[in-house]
Amino acid sequence: MIDILINVTLLAFLAVTAVAMVRMTDLFAIIMLFGIFSLLTAGLFVVMDAADVAFTEAAVGAGISTMLMLATLALIKGNQEKKPLGRRPWLPLAVVTVTGVALVYGTIDIPNFGDPLAPPHTHVAPYYIEQSMTDTGVPNMVTAVLASYRGFDTLGEVAVVFTAGVAVLLLLGSRRKKNNSAVDKEDSHDS
Repeated sequence: MIDILINVTLLAFLAVTAVAMVRMTDLFAIIMLFGIFSLLTAGLFVVMDAADVAFTEAAVGAGISTMLMLATLALIKGNQEKKPLGRRPWLPLAVVTVTGVALVYGTIDIPNFGDPLAPPHTHVAPYYIEQSMTDTGVPNMVTAVLASYRGFDTLGEVAVVFTAGVAVLLLLGSRRKKNNSAVDKEDSHDS
């Protein structure tokens, strides 16, 4: 019962935060609300016993993404212009409504969360439990699932994190080169 109450509370906070983000016009406030939204999502993942996903969401969504957006905002703050709002808000509303209806329709057949009779619990999980040692030779079942059965998924996640790290290093490296070249130009003018 308490889990349902926590889930409903977190979902209500998520909905309020999402509506507030859509209604805001100040970019700084929107970025802060985005960080709060990611942190609330991480809390929801913790309640659903997905701690690994919660750590990733908290680190990437609430941490790194918020920091990068704030840094970008600091760089473009002076160049910001107010553009007049369009006169056709019905088109985006229609697209969002159709997408929402399609998503709700798609979730009708999903089994309840934690249902022991759901297909993953009746077919996939027992196979992993019974056959992971013989199939992979790895004594730890979690390692066997992540490295063997879901190897391509794990490789994809590693590739995404690696690509993000390289992108950040490239961005920081180009900024350092600009700062160093500006310092070199000042030194040459002073001489």
